Amino acid sequence: MKKCFLIMLLLFVFSCNTKVDEEITKETVLEEETTTSKYQGEEPTTPEATEVYEPVPPKVTQDINGVPSDAIVLFDGTNLDEWMNPADSTAAQWHLNGDRSMTVKDKSGNIRTKRSFGSMQLHLEWKSPVAILNEGQARANSGVFIQERYEVQILDNNNNPTYTNGQVGALYKQGVPLAMASAPTGEWNSYDIIFHAPEFEEENLTKPAYVTVLHNGVLIQDHFEIEGTIKYIGWPKYEAHSKAPIILQDHQDNSRVSYRNIWVREL
Repeated sequence: MKKCFLIMLLLFVFSCNTKVDEEITKETVLEEETTTSKYQGEEPTTPEATEVYEPVPPKVTQDINGVPSDAIVLFDGTNLDEWMNPADSTAAQWHLNGDRSMTVKDKSGNIRTKRSFGSMQLHLEWKSPVAILNEGQARANSGVFIQERYEVQILDNNNNPTYTNGQVGALYKQGVPLAMASAPTGEWNSYDIIFHAPEFEEENLTKPAYVTVLHNGVLIQDHFEIEGTIKYIGWPKYEAHSKAPIILQDHQDNSRVSYRNIWVREL
């Protein structure tokens, strides 16, 4: 009988301690949430108490092509002055077209912006050729390399399946797009890319990069956490870097991808 009583007493004490621990944990969490919130002090009792008037957002207008007034125009169809050949720092050799676009010049090499960028909003428009020239990864393959390292894939996937982390709109070999939103072959597509650059302390990553992509207005990458530099073979990994240029890819297989209306808003 005494043994039963002792066992019941121990169970009761254990139960009480567990409840106390749970209450302490809840109080700690609530305390942490309160201290980390920007809303502290007494609850406001008037609407005016939660109204702010500064900072005042700057006014941004758009021209007839949709280019914001605070954007850096990287290509408007008139010249390639903002671009260079990264292999030897010579002038970009891609074709300028009469419709204010440019087309990859096969085997001339990638082109790279002369400027470097960190976090940004990037807009560009691209199209594949009307003629079907190749299949799989060789059909109208190009890409947008953000900070020279993180590629958003360009590819004609209309009736042309491939590995999904390498299809149009993929963060190449990392992020499968949420949808396939391509225009018909030979018609113009748009990419709107919001990129938040990674942060480093010396050689150590303190915050990864994130990318959001809209393809023809359809969300296909939703604040995707980039896992490191794009690798064709091997696992991605981060290497410390600062601001860096944008690269447009010559895939070296007669892709004939064209681009127009490219601009950046720095964030």
